Order: sequence, then structure tokens, then C-alpha cells
Amino acid sequence: MSEWLTRRLGLRLRVFLFFALLAGGGIAVLAAGLWLGYRRVPEAGVEAGFVLAGVVAGFGLLGLVAWIWYLFDENVARAIERLAGGLRVRAHADPGRALDQAQARYLGDLAPAAQAVTGTLSETRNALAEAVERETTRLAVENARLQALLADVPAGVLLCGADHQIVFYNGPAQEILAGEISAGLNRSLLDYLRAGPLRSAHARLLASEDGDAASDILCATVQSGEVLAGRMRLVRQGGEAPGYVLTLRDVTGDLALHAGREALLEEIIEKVRRPAANLQTVVDSGAAAGEGAAALLGEVRALTHAITDLAARYDAARGEWWPMEEIRAGELADSVVALAARDGITLTAEAAPLLLRCDAIQIVALLAHLTERLVTVIGARALSLFVAEDGDDGALITIGWFGDVLQVGLLDGWLSLPLEVGLSNVTGRSVLATHATEAWPEAGAASRALLRLPLRRAASGGNGAGGGRRSAVYDFDLMDRMPGGRLAETPLRDLTCVVFDTETTGLLPSSGDEIVQIAALRLRGGRRIPGEAFETLVNPGRPIPAAATEVHHITGAMVADAPAIAEAGRRFHAFAQGAVLVAHNAPFDLEFLRRHEAEIGARFDHPVLDTVLLSAVIFGESETHTLDALTERLGIVIPPEARHTAMGDAIATAAALERMIPMLEGRGLRSFGEVIAAVRRHSRLLRDANTPETLVPE
Repeated sequence: MSEWLTRRLGLRLRVFLFFALLAGGGIAVLAAGLWLGYRRVPEAGVEAGFVLAGVVAGFGLLGLVAWIWYLFDENVARAIERLAGGLRVRAHADPGRALDQAQARYLGDLAPAAQAVTGTLSETRNALAEAVERETTRLAVENARLQALLADVPAGVLLCGADHQIVFYNGPAQEILAGEISAGLNRSLLDYLRAGPLRSAHARLLASEDGDAASDILCATVQSGEVLAGRMRLVRQGGEAPGYVLTLRDVTGDLALHAGREALLEEIIEKVRRPAANLQTVVDSGAAAGEGAAALLGEVRALTHAITDLAARYDAARGEWWPMEEIRAGELADSVVALAARDGITLTAEAAPLLLRCDAIQIVALLAHLTERLVTVIGARALSLFVAEDGDDGALITIGWFGDVLQVGLLDGWLSLPLEVGLSNVTGRSVLATHATEAWPEAGAASRALLRLPLRRAASGGNGAGGGRRSAVYDFDLMDRMPGGRLAETPLRDLTCVVFDTETTGLLPSSGDEIVQIAALRLRGGRRIPGEAFETLVNPGRPIPAAATEVHHITGAMVADAPAIAEAGRRFHAFAQGAVLVAHNAPFDLEFLRRHEAEIGARFDHPVLDTVLLSAVIFGESETHTLDALTERLGIVIPPEARHTAMGDAIATAAALERMIPMLEGRGLRSFGEVIAAVRRHSRLLRDANTPETLVPE
């Protein structure tokens, strides 16, 4: 019946009936009070009757007003607030579902009209998105190609603003700068490299009148002291202070190799010079035949021993001096198969997903040479090539065939022949010496003969299938950012944020509960920065209760070898340096961290945004503000297996922040200070986690 009345009665008629009910109820209450007072007159007199009538009418009117207020608040005020929140969500995000019209069923045609508007908006947004997607496909393809190209440039490439803030970096740059502080956008390059050479080179280029000038520099990393060779070139943009492009190459290993080679050569000269001088002295002295012969024999033995020892050390070190490259084992095997096919030889190949460190041209030429000799000289049949792991840092190349086992003398003869690699005097033996390895034949199973050749794996080649390549990361808007400025005046879209979450042994840090996992993501301009993430288990130094494990699935065995909070907290603090911390119920997570600031050696006095309070600003305090409720309102899906994991909840919180930033801007809250001022009006719901040092207006 009520639903039928709701559909049949117009909004104006409902408002009229609402006030008519209020008037009628007031008259009825007043009449009831007068009637009770009139009944009281014969017993207590007229005065007492009027007092009773007034009291009954007053309380009756008060109850009537409270009841009417409750109905109005529940069916009008809250309904409008929920409807406004739903409209705001759909204005700035697409949750993928229609408005809940039942929540505004007493507001007449307002809910259907709002649904029609949001439906039209969604259709328009989809049409616009399709048009934009069609127009930007080519640009996206070109961008992907550029990123792939820059990611594979062997040198580290960085683009920095005039204040040395990182705007762009590629994969090799990330590896060069890797340390306790991982490379990240909007971080100062001076946090990674010593400032003197960078500032001097930048100043020289600024003073130069040549717009295409470049400056070679030699600098060192702040933490590990590795030596880097680089080149800096300015990037001028209008009248603004120019930033620069910096290419870097780690020459620490090169310098060490050159120093080692020089030391070995000096030792060779010294060890050969003394015995040679002694031999000359013996010959010139004309000593007695017996004594002279004995002395001469001793010096010859010493010289022979020194030369043998130095030659062995030289051969072992040659592999470090020769320029090597990293190549996937599968690609090397495919190249050998292709060269063998050119000679009319059928060769099957199988390679483990390894990353090898070698001179690929020489090794491919050697393997093709040996394959050709096996077929033409000894008549090998059904040749196959396998590349497999050999220990922790090695790989073993095996050529197998049906036929006679290869004789060592014959193999030595083949290794003495020149190879077709474009260099003169390159033989199989010299290739093996360059790689500090050997090749040998042996008998295999099932009438198979084998030829073995071990090689080294690349240091990063634990999984050659992935290649270790990391895409280039950039935000060119940082080049236009004005340096300095107060945090309170910084627009939300200019903030660098670190969204984080923790998992703990319980809910009471004051009672000894501790962190067992920390995860975080970096955002810039309201968007996640690809590849900039932090995640670590933490040894809490106490047992993890079964009830806690049931929630986050972290056991004591999983954290047994994990770092303690002092190390994990220090690494997280370095990751979050210079950023605004964002969390869902931030006071809870920060209390665990701030209790250990003395052990960590750093203070967590970062500016803070709390998505619980941001939700209250947007949707009102009366709504539920749990992470599940917030993500459901925003149309964010959290996989069940990711819920109550630090990284899963951090990803969900980051997605919620991305969608709430335009909603806050839609309410006129565009700067950090304006948002904090709005947040502090909801302190009854949750206290603001910003410390007094966070200078924002009250």
C-alpha cells in the first residue's frame, strides 16, 4: 500500500500532507491536553487543570516534532545526501551500476530524474571515451615503442628539472641508482648522487652560450660510493630555468679491472726482471761450472714457476677484460641453429630460460664451427644442442650426436683453426681463453656422444625469460612545476603520495602488538607510478596469534627470516621520503610505526591523508566508511584473496584515492590545505593523523 501511495502521490502533495499532518497532530495534541485539563478542574481547580493541559500539550508537541524530524531526516535529508553522493560518484567515476532509487523513494521524481541524468552522462562519457581512444591509439603505440626503446638503452638515462627533481628514468638508471632508497619520480637526484659534480656541470652548462653544449662528469653514488661516468645536456624550455638530460654508466667495475690488469702487468715485469737479471749476472760472473750450473738451474726454475703462475692468473682474468654482453640462452641456441642450417646441417636446440654473459658472436661462431666439423669429419648424426643450468652461476652447453666419441687430439686441432667472426687471428682456442673456459668430449648414454662447454651466467640472469627489463617511468608535467611553495597551497594533483597499509599481530600496539607486513605504492598526479612499490614482511619479535593469521594468512615461519621493524621501518621511511602518506584509518597504522621511531632512526612526521576522513567529506559522516564499503560505493573490486593483505589493501586504497580526488575538486577542495581543513571538521569520526609540524591552516 505504501509503495502504491509513493508512486501515486506527487512530491508537492506529499509535502502538503506532511505539513497538514504536522498541523493536525499539533491540534490533536493541544485538544488532548485541554481535555485532560478540563477533566482535572473539578478535583484540583481551574489553575491546576490549565497547568496539566500545558504540560501534556508541551510534551506531546515535543514528541510530535521529534517524530516528524526523524521522518524528515531519514526520508528527506539523508536521502538527498545519499543521492548527492551517488551523483558525485557518477560525475567523476563510473561504478558500473545504476543509482539506488529506493533510497530516495519519498522525493518524488527526483531519483528517476537523477538516474536519467547519470545514464545520459554515462552514455556521453562512453561515447567520448571511444572517440578519444580511437584518436589516441596511434599515440599510445608510439609511446609504447618509445618506452621500450628507452628501457633497452644500455646506459642509464634520467631527465631532471632545474631543481634536480627526477622527471624520467629508464630501467638501467633504476639499476644504477638502486640502493636503500629506490629511484622514484619527483625525488631529488642529489639523494642518490653526490651533489658537487652535478651542480658544477649544471652551472657550467648554464653559463655556456652554446645551446647544444654537453658536459662530461665523473660522480659517485651517495650510499655505496660506486663511480659513474656520465654526460649532462640541458633541456631548455622557453624562459624557464632549464632542466637536463643525464646519461650514466657504472665504471666502478671497469676501473677495478683496469687497476687489476695494471697490477698484474707490473707484477709480471717485476717477477721476470729479477730472475733475468740474476741469470745475466751468473753468465757474466764466469763462476765455477758446478756452482754456476746450480745457480743457473735455480734461477731458471724460479723464472719458469713465475711465468706459469702469472700465465694462469692472466688466463683466469681475461674473461673480465674482454667486453661481454648479456644474451638469452634461447637466442644464442637459435643463432647456432640458423648458422648450421646455412651449411645444410639439421640441428635441434633446447635451452633453459637463462641469461648468459659472453661474447655472443664468438660463441655462436665457435659452436657452428664445431657442429660443421662433427658432421663433415666424423659423420655425426642427429645433432642436438642443449643449454642447461650448471651450479648457481653457470650454464653448460652440450652438443650431442649419434656416432663416434670425439678424440681430444682431433678437438684440439679444430680449436686451432681460425673462425669466421670478422676478427683476425680468432681461433676456437682463443675464444675459450677469452671466456676462461674449456671444451671437452665425453661418452653419453644410449650411444650418444657429447661435447661440453661451460659458460658463466649473467649476475641478473636468475630468470632469463623475464630479461630483467623495466619500462621507462616518467611524468613530464614535473618539468613545468614551480619549485618550492607551501604544502598547504599545493594542488592535490601535484602531490606525490605514498599509499600504504600494514598487517599486524593484533589491534593494540600499546599491549605489545607489532607489524608483520608493510606494503606501499607511490602516486603522482593522482595516478600510480608503474614499478614504484614497496613490500616486505616484518619479524615482530613475538608469536603471531592464530586469530591474526586467520585474517592475513601470515605465519611465524613466514617472518622468521624477515627483517625486524628497525630495518623494515628504515627502508619504508626512505621509500616514503618527501611524500604525503595516505592510509585507510591512518592513526592505526602510524601508531605502530611511531612507537619504533627511536629504533628506526627517523620520524614519521609526513603530511597525512586518511581515506576514511576523505570519504566522510564526500559522502557524509552518516555513511559507513570501512574500506569494503568505500570501494563498493566507488565501484572498485577487491579480489577476495587480496583483502587483508598489505599490498591488496594498499592497491584498493590507492584506487579509492584516485577516484576521490576529482570528487574533492568538485566540492571546491583543490589544495592540500583546503582538504585538511575540511577533514578536521569530522574529528568526531576519526582524529586527523597529521603532526603539529604539518603546517596547514586550522
